Amino acid sequence: MPEPLRDVIARHGLQASKALGQNFILDRQLLARIAAVPGPLEGTKVYEVGPGPGGLTRALLDTGAEVVAVERDRRCLPALAELDADFPGKLRIISGDALKVDERAEAGDGAHIVANLPYNVGTALLLSWLEGPWPPWWSSLTLMFQREVAERIVAKPGSEHYGRLSVAAQWRSSPRIAMQVHRSAFVPPPKVASAVVHIVPAAEPAGVRAEVLEQITAAAFGQRRKMMRSSLKSVAGALDALAALGIDIERRAETVSVEEFVALARALS
Repeated sequence: MPEPLRDVIARHGLQASKALGQNFILDRQLLARIAAVPGPLEGTKVYEVGPGPGGLTRALLDTGAEVVAVERDRRCLPALAELDADFPGKLRIISGDALKVDERAEAGDGAHIVANLPYNVGTALLLSWLEGPWPPWWSSLTLMFQREVAERIVAKPGSEHYGRLSVAAQWRSSPRIAMQVHRSAFVPPPKVASAVVHIVPAAEPAGVRAEVLEQITAAAFGQRRKMMRSSLKSVAGALDALAALGIDIERRAETVSVEEFVALARALS
């Protein structure tokens, strides 16, 4: 039986750092459920960001995966080194900032990304994975977010959570909320509930430049209370393209579907 995580944390003096957005999960059964979300991992590569004391890392190693873990907090490295000793040749630890790591070079094509993301960099990392070249280097994303962020990722048009992040996550990938996680599962408990999101890449719509779609959604949702005729007037050709596509320029961005944004981006690409 592995040592209880509470004891590992106490033995290494690991208090979660608010500055680093850390919240540790101690329940090994819950961690095993998260590790199971991507499906069978035996013999596959997994890229983990922010392993902390290594609870999720061990759950991933228990599946038979090979794990590359990036940890910025050097206080956690001794606890992770113990895992390396328990799973020889299966764990590689990178000490550094995940926002600066050459992930593809470190993890290799086809890796699954699984992480209880630090809250302060979670959205930035997600967008970096969603906005790169397509098809992406990763096979799937299994990520812990604040529930509000998770709801934005999977939101449908017309809902209060639907926005730029929804379009970014849905135009060429399929996201779902795999499980809800109560705040009491964490140490220290965050002020909000969390959720695990699972994302798999889909085919990229033909004739669409990602940077054009990003420009359109940034403008449209940057002034989401305004009609499209106002919010998109700064995007060259957008109003004519809307008219040609039969999209009413008096609609607001939150009513425009992902498919309609894609059609607009295609027209402007």
